[in-house]
Amino acid sequence: MVETYRGMTLIEQYEQNNGFTELLGMRLSILEEGQVQYRMKVKAEHLATPGFLHGGVITTILDATMGAGALTLVARNNQVVSTIEMQVNFLHAAKQGEELIATSKLIRLGKKVIFMHAEIKNESNLTLAVANGTFFPFAAEKAGYKL
Repeated sequence: MVETYRGMTLIEQYEQNNGFTELLGMRLSILEEGQVQYRMKVKAEHLATPGFLHGGVITTILDATMGAGALTLVARNNQVVSTIEMQVNFLHAAKQGEELIATSKLIRLGKKVIFMHAEIKNESNLTLAVANGTFFPFAAEKAGYKL
């Protein structure tokens, strides 16, 4: 777990200032360093076609999950992360009314780049999509955080 006060304060600021995840109705839980979960209920405003979730929402959830997981690894150093690259595989469609659970996993913590993985499952434990991403840590002040 992110045990330093400084790290938790930065993560709390990240949650309070992330209007996009709030707009989508995503809820963050930190499981341990590098591993977080976002949960979201698929609503009508998230759909691309009648009944099916937009792929951009899935991509957003995966990116946010990997990014928040990476953030837990560097927040104690007053750093945040930015996505460098990500790759998504869509496996099954998500439907309106489903609860989605996205979980991150650290692949490698490098000196300058963090490699992450994430997957989204529905409440029936069906894997809907997976992603790999690379993240660049940098000073939180450059992103506008006040520490």
